[in-house]
Amino acid sequence: MYDLIVLGGGPAGLTATIYALRKRLNVLLITKDLGGKTNFRLQLPDVEHHLVIKGEEVVNRFVNEIEYLDFARVMDRVDGIERTTEGFSVSTRSGFDYAGKALIVATGANARWLDIPGEKEYMMRGLCYSAVSYAPLFVERNTAVIGDAGLALRAAAELAQIASSVTLIAPTHGDLDSPLGRRLRAAPNVLIMEGCTLKEVKGDEYARELVVQKNGERHTIRADAFFVELGLTPNSGLVKHLVELDEAGCIKIDQRNHTSTPGLFAAGDVTDAYAEQVLIAIGEGAKAALSAYEYLLSLPVEQKVAAGEWR
Repeated sequence: MYDLIVLGGGPAGLTATIYALRKRLNVLLITKDLGGKTNFRLQLPDVEHHLVIKGEEVVNRFVNEIEYLDFARVMDRVDGIERTTEGFSVSTRSGFDYAGKALIVATGANARWLDIPGEKEYMMRGLCYSAVSYAPLFVERNTAVIGDAGLALRAAAELAQIASSVTLIAPTHGDLDSPLGRRLRAAPNVLIMEGCTLKEVKGDEYARELVVQKNGERHTIRADAFFVELGLTPNSGLVKHLVELDEAGCIKIDQRNHTSTPGLFAAGDVTDAYAEQVLIAIGEGAKAALSAYEYLLSLPVEQKVAAGEWR
C-alpha cells in the first residue's frame, strides 16, 4: 500500500508528487501525460512572450525529475476510485489496482470547445483558450472573444484595456445585462455581436478569420487572435460519489486543500480555487502535498509486540 496516490500529471499533480517525495513518502503518480496544460503553448508571430508570467520552467524541472523516477509514476488512465477501510483503491484502464492511505486529485479541467471546422487545426495557433494568461501579448492589436457568460466578459474587459479593438461574439444574450456587460457596451473599442452561430475558423499558418452566422447571413470576423471563453469542465467525475462538488462540478476544498472526505485532497483546476493559472496550480499542489503529509502523520501507528512482552 502506498502512503499517497496522486492523480494527474499537470502542474498541481507534479508539484504534489515532488513535495511528497521530498517528505520521503511512498508516493505514486498516476497520469496519462506529464505536464498537463503546459504542453499546449500559444504560438503567434511577432509577439513578446516575455510579457507573460510563466510557470513552465518549474513544471519542466518536475517533469524531468518524474521521468527519471519511474518507480514513482504510472502512465495510465484511472477508471475508478473507491473508499476502503484503509484509505482508497484506484483502478486503471490497464486493469491494475493501487491502494493508498491518502489521495490527491489533480486531474485538471478541459476548456469547452467550439466544435466547428478549423478549431483543431488552429488550436493554440491564433485560437487561444485563456485570456487571463495571454492578454498582455496583445497590446494595440485586434482581438476577438467568444462567449457570453462571466468568463468571456472578463476576458473582453481585460483585453479592452490594452488591445486596439475587441469583438465580443456572444451566441446568446447571456450576462450582457450585468454591470460588466454594460461596461463593455460603453467601451469605445468593443464591438458586441450578439446571437451569432459559430461556423468555421479560417487562416493560413495561424487563425486569421472566424466565420459566424446571424439572421441567416454569414459574416467574417478578422483578428490577430481569437479567445474561446466558454468555460471549463472539471475532470471531477471520478470522485463525484466521494466528495462535495459546486454547481460547476468543481471539487470544493478549504484553504488547506481538504475535501469533504478525510484523506482525500484536491488541487489545481479541478477544484473551486480561484483562477486557472499554472503558478497557482503549482502552489495548490504544494499545499495539498503538505496537507496530505500532515494527515498521514496523524494516522494511528500499529504497535509491534516484542517476543515475550505482555500488553
